[in-house]
Amino acid sequence: MSAVTRFLRHNSLTLVFFTGFLLTLVGQAVAGHADFNNQLTTDGLHPVGFLDYLATSDFAVDVTENWQSEYLQFFLYIFGTVWLLQHGSPESKELHKAGVESDREQKVGEHAGPDSPRWAAAHGWRQRMYARSLGVVMATIFAWSWFAQSVTGVAAYNEEHLRQLQAPVSWSQYVASADFWDRTLQNWQSELLAVASMAILSVYLRQRGSPESKPVGAAHTSTGVEG
Repeated sequence: MSAVTRFLRHNSLTLVFFTGFLLTLVGQAVAGHADFNNQLTTDGLHPVGFLDYLATSDFAVDVTENWQSEYLQFFLYIFGTVWLLQHGSPESKELHKAGVESDREQKVGEHAGPDSPRWAAAHGWRQRMYARSLGVVMATIFAWSWFAQSVTGVAAYNEEHLRQLQAPVSWSQYVASADFWDRTLQNWQSELLAVASMAILSVYLRQRGSPESKPVGAAHTSTGVEG
Protein backbone atom coordinates (compact mmCIF):
# COMPACT_ATOMS: atom_id res chain seq x y z
CA MET A 1 0.00 0.00 0.00
CA SER A 2 1.48 3.35 -1.07
CA ALA A 3 1.85 6.27 1.34
CA VAL A 4 -0.87 8.23 -0.49
CA THR A 5 -3.31 5.32 -0.40
CA ARG A 6 -2.57 4.74 3.29
CA PHE A 7 -3.14 8.45 4.04
CA LEU A 8 -6.46 8.49 2.18
CA ARG A 9 -7.64 5.33 3.91
CA HIS A 10 -6.59 6.43 7.37
CA ASN A 11 -8.19 9.85 6.98
CA SER A 12 -11.15 9.01 4.74
CA LEU A 13 -13.82 10.06 7.26
CA THR A 14 -12.37 13.56 7.69
CA LEU A 15 -11.53 13.98 4.00
CA VAL A 16 -14.96 12.95 2.73
CA PHE A 17 -16.85 15.16 5.15
CA PHE A 18 -14.50 18.11 4.64
CA THR A 19 -14.87 17.76 0.87
CA GLY A 20 -18.63 17.62 1.30
CA PHE A 21 -18.41 20.77 3.42
CA LEU A 22 -16.52 22.64 0.69
CA LEU A 23 -18.92 21.50 -2.03
CA THR A 24 -22.00 22.51 -0.07
CA LEU A 25 -20.39 25.84 0.87
CA VAL A 26 -19.83 26.56 -2.82
CA GLY A 27 -23.40 25.50 -3.57
CA GLN A 28 -24.70 27.77 -0.82
CA ALA A 29 -22.65 30.66 -2.23
CA VAL A 30 -24.01 30.15 -5.76
CA ALA A 31 -27.62 29.87 -4.60
CA GLY A 32 -27.23 32.75 -2.14
CA HIS A 33 -25.72 34.96 -4.85
CA ALA A 34 -28.69 34.36 -7.13
CA ASP A 35 -31.19 35.03 -4.35
CA PHE A 36 -29.32 38.15 -3.21
CA ASN A 37 -29.36 39.59 -6.74
CA ASN A 38 -33.06 38.80 -7.06
CA GLN A 39 -33.68 40.87 -3.93
CA LEU A 40 -31.55 43.73 -5.26
CA THR A 41 -33.40 43.70 -8.57
CA THR A 42 -36.74 43.72 -6.76
CA ASP A 43 -35.59 46.78 -4.80
CA GLY A 44 -34.55 48.51 -8.02
CA LEU A 45 -30.79 48.15 -7.38
CA HIS A 46 -27.99 46.79 -9.55
CA PRO A 47 -26.94 43.15 -9.01
CA VAL A 48 -23.46 42.36 -7.70
CA GLY A 49 -20.79 39.99 -8.95
CA PHE A 50 -20.14 36.62 -7.34
CA LEU A 51 -16.89 37.67 -5.62
CA ASP A 52 -18.53 40.85 -4.38
CA TYR A 53 -21.33 38.73 -2.89
CA LEU A 54 -18.82 36.60 -0.98
CA ALA A 55 -17.67 39.77 0.81
CA THR A 56 -21.20 40.76 1.85
CA SER A 57 -22.64 40.50 5.33
CA ASP A 58 -25.57 38.53 3.91
CA PHE A 59 -23.30 35.64 2.92
CA ALA A 60 -21.27 35.84 6.13
CA VAL A 61 -24.30 35.76 8.44
CA ASP A 62 -25.79 32.75 6.64
CA VAL A 63 -22.54 30.83 7.07
CA THR A 64 -21.79 31.79 10.66
CA GLU A 65 -25.29 31.13 11.97
CA ASN A 66 -24.99 27.53 10.79
CA TRP A 67 -21.51 27.12 12.22
CA GLN A 68 -22.41 28.41 15.68
CA SER A 69 -25.33 26.02 16.03
CA GLU A 70 -23.22 23.03 15.00
CA TYR A 71 -20.44 23.85 17.44
CA LEU A 72 -23.00 24.52 20.18
CA GLN A 73 -24.25 20.98 19.62
CA PHE A 74 -20.76 19.49 19.90
CA PHE A 75 -19.86 21.62 22.92
CA LEU A 76 -23.02 20.66 24.84
CA TYR A 77 -22.73 17.01 23.83
CA ILE A 78 -19.07 16.72 24.83
CA PHE A 79 -19.60 18.33 28.23
CA GLY A 80 -23.07 16.91 28.83
CA THR A 81 -22.07 13.30 28.28
CA VAL A 82 -19.56 13.54 31.11
CA TRP A 83 -22.46 13.44 33.58
CA LEU A 84 -25.66 12.77 31.61
CA LEU A 85 -26.60 9.20 30.70
CA GLN A 86 -29.04 7.37 28.45
CA HIS A 87 -29.72 3.80 29.47
CA GLY A 88 -29.19 1.48 26.49
CA SER A 89 -27.54 4.02 24.18
CA PRO A 90 -24.04 3.68 22.67
CA GLU A 91 -23.96 7.50 22.76
CA SER A 92 -23.86 7.31 26.57
CA LYS A 93 -21.19 6.09 28.94
CA GLU A 94 -21.90 3.04 31.03
CA LEU A 95 -24.19 3.95 33.90
CA HIS A 96 -21.58 3.51 36.62
CA LYS A 97 -19.06 5.78 34.87
CA ALA A 98 -20.84 9.13 35.21
CA GLY A 99 -18.39 11.93 35.97
CA VAL A 100 -14.78 12.65 35.05
CA GLU A 101 -13.60 9.13 36.04
CA SER A 102 -10.39 8.22 37.86
CA ASP A 103 -6.84 8.95 36.70
CA ARG A 104 -6.34 5.23 36.14
CA GLU A 105 -9.40 5.00 33.86
CA GLN A 106 -8.35 8.13 31.97
CA LYS A 107 -4.68 7.06 31.77
CA VAL A 108 -3.27 10.35 33.02
CA GLY A 109 -0.33 11.23 35.27
CA GLU A 110 1.48 8.15 36.53
CA HIS A 111 -1.09 5.96 34.75
CA ALA A 112 -0.17 7.29 31.30
CA GLY A 113 1.30 4.79 28.86
CA PRO A 114 4.38 5.15 26.65
CA ASP A 115 2.21 6.16 23.69
CA SER A 116 0.02 8.59 25.65
CA PRO A 117 0.07 12.28 24.64
CA ARG A 118 2.86 14.13 26.47
CA TRP A 119 0.51 16.48 28.33
CA ALA A 120 -1.57 13.53 29.56
CA ALA A 121 1.47 12.35 31.49
CA ALA A 122 2.19 15.84 32.81
CA HIS A 123 0.92 17.24 36.09
CA GLY A 124 -0.72 20.51 37.07
CA TRP A 125 -2.25 23.00 34.64
CA ARG A 126 -1.00 21.25 31.49
CA GLN A 127 -2.84 18.03 32.31
CA ARG A 128 -5.98 19.92 33.39
CA MET A 129 -5.96 21.96 30.19
CA TYR A 130 -5.37 18.98 27.91
CA ALA A 131 -8.01 16.93 29.76
CA ARG A 132 -10.64 19.52 28.73
CA SER A 133 -9.12 20.73 25.46
CA LEU A 134 -11.73 19.25 23.11
CA GLY A 135 -14.68 20.82 24.88
CA VAL A 136 -12.87 24.13 25.37
CA VAL A 137 -11.98 24.40 21.69
CA MET A 138 -15.55 23.56 20.65
CA ALA A 139 -16.90 26.16 23.10
CA THR A 140 -14.43 28.75 21.80
CA ILE A 141 -15.39 28.16 18.17
CA PHE A 142 -19.07 28.37 19.14
CA ALA A 143 -18.54 31.66 20.97
CA TRP A 144 -16.51 33.10 18.09
CA SER A 145 -19.03 32.07 15.43
CA TRP A 146 -21.96 33.28 17.56
CA PHE A 147 -20.28 36.68 17.91
CA ALA A 148 -19.43 36.72 14.18
CA GLN A 149 -23.08 35.92 13.41
CA SER A 150 -24.22 38.85 15.54
CA VAL A 151 -21.77 41.29 13.88
CA THR A 152 -22.51 40.21 10.32
CA GLY A 153 -26.18 39.88 11.16
CA VAL A 154 -26.54 43.48 12.30
CA ALA A 155 -24.71 44.63 9.16
CA ALA A 156 -27.05 42.64 6.91
CA TYR A 157 -30.08 43.79 8.91
CA ASN A 158 -29.09 47.43 8.61
CA GLU A 159 -28.34 47.14 4.89
CA GLU A 160 -31.84 45.82 4.32
CA HIS A 161 -33.32 48.58 6.47
CA LEU A 162 -31.37 51.26 4.62
CA ARG A 163 -32.63 49.96 1.27
CA GLN A 164 -36.11 50.43 2.70
CA LEU A 165 -35.18 53.92 4.00
CA GLN A 166 -35.45 52.81 7.63
CA ALA A 167 -33.11 53.79 10.45
CA PRO A 168 -30.26 51.38 11.32
CA VAL A 169 -29.94 49.76 14.75
CA SER A 170 -26.97 49.26 17.05
CA TRP A 171 -25.31 45.90 17.75
CA SER A 172 -26.90 45.66 21.21
CA GLN A 173 -30.33 46.45 19.76
CA TYR A 174 -29.90 43.80 17.09
CA VAL A 175 -28.79 41.13 19.59
CA ALA A 176 -32.01 41.78 21.50
CA SER A 177 -34.13 41.75 18.33
CA ALA A 178 -36.55 39.10 17.10
CA ASP A 179 -34.57 38.75 13.83
CA PHE A 180 -31.42 37.69 15.65
CA TRP A 181 -33.13 35.20 17.93
CA ASP A 182 -35.25 33.83 15.12
CA ARG A 183 -32.07 33.06 13.17
CA THR A 184 -30.39 31.63 16.27
CA LEU A 185 -33.12 29.53 17.86
CA GLN A 186 -34.30 27.88 14.65
CA ASN A 187 -30.81 26.39 14.34
CA TRP A 188 -30.43 25.51 18.01
CA GLN A 189 -33.71 23.61 18.19
CA SER A 190 -32.82 21.47 15.16
CA GLU A 191 -29.41 20.56 16.59
CA LEU A 192 -30.79 19.67 20.01
CA LEU A 193 -33.54 17.57 18.44
CA ALA A 194 -30.97 15.70 16.35
CA VAL A 195 -28.85 14.86 19.42
CA ALA A 196 -31.85 13.75 21.47
CA SER A 197 -33.10 11.61 18.56
CA MET A 198 -29.71 9.95 18.11
CA ALA A 199 -29.42 9.18 21.82
CA ILE A 200 -32.81 7.47 22.11
CA LEU A 201 -33.12 5.88 18.66
CA SER A 202 -29.73 4.18 19.03
CA VAL A 203 -31.16 2.29 22.01
CA TYR A 204 -33.54 0.32 19.77
CA LEU A 205 -32.23 0.67 16.20
CA ARG A 206 -28.97 -0.59 14.69
CA GLN A 207 -26.60 0.18 11.81
CA ARG A 208 -24.33 -2.75 11.17
CA GLY A 209 -20.63 -1.82 11.13
CA SER A 210 -21.08 1.71 12.46
CA PRO A 211 -19.31 2.80 15.66
CA GLU A 212 -22.32 5.03 16.32
CA SER A 213 -24.49 1.92 16.69
CA LYS A 214 -24.44 -1.03 19.05
CA PRO A 215 -23.71 -4.45 17.54
CA VAL A 216 -26.84 -5.71 15.79
CA GLY A 217 -27.34 -8.47 18.34
CA ALA A 218 -26.66 -6.35 21.44
CA ALA A 219 -29.48 -6.08 23.96
CA HIS A 220 -31.51 -2.88 24.06
CA THR A 221 -30.31 -2.39 27.64
CA SER A 222 -26.60 -2.46 26.69
CA THR A 223 -25.17 0.97 27.46
CA GLY A 224 -21.93 2.46 26.18
CA VAL A 225 -21.36 -0.49 23.81
CA GLU A 226 -20.33 0.37 20.25
CA GLY A 227 -20.31 -1.83 17.16
